[in-house]
Amino acid sequence: MRFNEKELVCLSRQPSEMAAELGMRGPKKGDVVKRRLVKLVVNFLFYFRTDEEEPIGALLLEQCHVEREDSQTFSIAFLDEAERKYLFECDSEEQCKEWMDSIIKASYEFMRKNLIFYRTEIHRLTGKDPLEQYGISDETRFQVNSGSQLMNRDTSSL
Repeated sequence: MRFNEKELVCLSRQPSEMAAELGMRGPKKGDVVKRRLVKLVVNFLFYFRTDEEEPIGALLLEQCHVEREDSQTFSIAFLDEAERKYLFECDSEEQCKEWMDSIIKASYEFMRKNLIFYRTEIHRLTGKDPLEQYGISDETRFQVNSGSQLMNRDTSSL
């Protein structure tokens, strides 16, 4: 993926949804757990050395799988490289759950599915498409099925 390093650094300085010092182990064999400042900003997970202001890395939280490893540890693996896992150690079981929930909800795909679900529900209840007023109701990315128009249907699987 291409990115602009200056823009990523600027994004890393924005207010975060969550931030904490966590134990982190990278995906390479032989990597050890190191204490890192971890910040969730939009759909990026930035990690920093605890004494530095610029991130040493960032994970784009798209097409990834978040999994609990034990009561205080979770991992992130990307669908195209499932064998490469990033491991995060939290200070408590509650903190681990909060991080996992926040990371799952940070992805574009999660937000898109929620938008489609609520759009369908509003249409079902009111008979009106809430996106029509913005002129974006026909955009493919907001469709329930690839390119199909909004209609009354069961959305429990979304």
